[in-house]
Amino acid sequence: MVSSLKAAVIAGLVHTILAASTNTSTTTTAPGTAVPTLTISTAVASPSASLGATLPSQAPLPPTQGWCIGQIFCAGSLLQTVNIAQVYTDPKTFVDKPTSKSSQQVLADFSNFNLSTVTEGQIVNFVDNDFLGEGLELEAAALTNFNPTPAFLNNVTDPLLKAFAQTSSLIPLNHTFVIPGGRFREQYYWDSYWIIQGLLQSELYETVNATLQNFMDEIAGFGFIPNGGRIYYLNRSQPPLFIHMVYDYVNVTGDTSILQRALPLAEVELAWWANNRTIEVKSPYTNQTYMMAHYAVNNTAPRPESYLTDYLTVYDPTLSTPLTDSQAAELYSELASGAETGWDYSSRFEAIPQLGNPGLRSLNVKNNIPICLNSILYKARILLAELYGTSNATASSTHLQVAAGIRAGILDLLWEPAKLAFYDFNLTSNARNDIFTAATFYPVWNGIIPNEVLASQSNAFGYFAAVNLVMNKYNGSVPVTFIDWTGLQWDAPNSWPPHQYIIMQALRAIPSNLTTNGLPTPSSNQSTYDLIPAGQLDFTEAQLPGQPFLTAQANQNATATGPAADINKLSGTVVNGGNATAGEGWRDTLQREMANRYYTSVLCSWHATGGSIPGLLPQLPASELNLTNSVGNTGNMFEKFSNLNAGFGWTNGVLLWVASTYGEQLVAPQCPPIVAAANTVGAAVGLRASSGAVIAAVVMAFMASAIL
Repeated sequence: MVSSLKAAVIAGLVHTILAASTNTSTTTTAPGTAVPTLTISTAVASPSASLGATLPSQAPLPPTQGWCIGQIFCAGSLLQTVNIAQVYTDPKTFVDKPTSKSSQQVLADFSNFNLSTVTEGQIVNFVDNDFLGEGLELEAAALTNFNPTPAFLNNVTDPLLKAFAQTSSLIPLNHTFVIPGGRFREQYYWDSYWIIQGLLQSELYETVNATLQNFMDEIAGFGFIPNGGRIYYLNRSQPPLFIHMVYDYVNVTGDTSILQRALPLAEVELAWWANNRTIEVKSPYTNQTYMMAHYAVNNTAPRPESYLTDYLTVYDPTLSTPLTDSQAAELYSELASGAETGWDYSSRFEAIPQLGNPGLRSLNVKNNIPICLNSILYKARILLAELYGTSNATASSTHLQVAAGIRAGILDLLWEPAKLAFYDFNLTSNARNDIFTAATFYPVWNGIIPNEVLASQSNAFGYFAAVNLVMNKYNGSVPVTFIDWTGLQWDAPNSWPPHQYIIMQALRAIPSNLTTNGLPTPSSNQSTYDLIPAGQLDFTEAQLPGQPFLTAQANQNATATGPAADINKLSGTVVNGGNATAGEGWRDTLQREMANRYYTSVLCSWHATGGSIPGLLPQLPASELNLTNSVGNTGNMFEKFSNLNAGFGWTNGVLLWVASTYGEQLVAPQCPPIVAAANTVGAAVGLRASSGAVIAAVVMAFMASAIL
């Protein structure tokens, strides 16, 4: 099916890296517009078996998924067979390819195969003949009202950082929607919240309006906003930030005309979450009953965009006892529910956190009442009531009443006053989980500040004490968890741009009378771990992940405990944390350090992969760029740090928000030498991995290493 989708691509500093060989199609817009060249890379088939090899035997087909439209890109014989053939290294590549023939002809061509004798070569030829390159349905378009010097740049005083923020401006190529970039060639729901933050700072208000209109079209058509803009996402959503986006747009632009359409559709979306994702929960702590939301996708087949991954998770040949049909269906539901969280995947939702598939087979997403989702839904009700104002007092009152119930449930079920942290509530154990995650900061970001936090400066700091530990003990920004043995992307050592934004916004939400004191100091012969409330992290200091650093002799971890563990501690600040100011309170110190550390992560990794700014930041020599496979590259933006992936819109969006909010406090970072980092990586991975994996390892070490 050749779709009519049009997209705006975040172009600024986004560069697509594919592990496989690529063909390139380039679309150039008219001269004199504000649109750069749009380059779309399409993967070349690279099956792991020889072309003459017969395909492996297949497990029985899963049930037909009634929500999924069509027979090509939905669970069925064609999709399973192409995935079993492993034509591409990324299962998403195939389902993003528009067809070159009618659906009927594609299905007819496939029906000619005898699946017991079909070969790899026949499937490769079928895909080449019946499908076009992924992303080729995207069209570039001129951007209207583009301002290359938006007002927020005046806040950035450092000339290098100002130039970098200007280079990073989100450049959408079409008004229909903005895509994250890389392998994600469609609009995504919760990604768009942070993309919109950058667009608003860049004064691209028409593009924000167009994004919101697109979401409203989806609500009108489907009754909710899908995970992303593909038919294979029609059974799940993502964290519901639509009302937050509408509120921010109206607040910045004053354009209330959008509310005529947005308010009724916001009601539709909230009703979908209430009817499909909300259950009654009785508190074991107070015996009170609350209506609380959870992620729970009705799905009994592999996700089309991750078909082979899910298929192998269920039909893992190392399993001593194969899963039953009902167990397989339930696991497929959990995998889809995990994707709906936006945290796909994390030990946070595993019953038994483990490395790889064993951990995923214990996913227990549906039986968790998540901090993040309920906090977002609480604030959505508050914001919607405010948007109604006096125009509909009944609706406004209703939303405030529902919000009050959600707030009470969050504070009863999810808040642990003794630890000064929020934890997901587990319906299986009927108790709070122990895993400390970045989700603990969502309630305060959304306006729920527990009384214990408001009780004293000491308690207010205690809620953020883990942030202070990270700034002193580690070189990067705040990780999503401190669990680093699962290999999952929403666990340590990975840190994500949205979480840095959320934590900084949570810091800003703390009343100023609780932030006048400076940062507390640890007890004698102790590290900043000493300031963590007892039991908050559920780790002893020695159990926390190590911080690698380089010496002239070897690569090793920093001291695990005691004052020497705070390897980034400086007088009044931390390495790459900006400059301290007289009389600075603990809240402002943490914001300054986080803002500078995030800017460091983005800028240094971009520079390490070919980024340069004429007159301010020369490009690294080819001998160094060769170590990150970046010769001829112009810099990569990463979706997360300590791990490499394609450039993401939310990375740019948060960068622009940081530049706007903390511009005067930003200081040009000291990036570690890339040669030393690369040498360490070569020793660690033996340079045996694919080029993409080497890039990932080099950049991770580059960002994680301190040179002593």
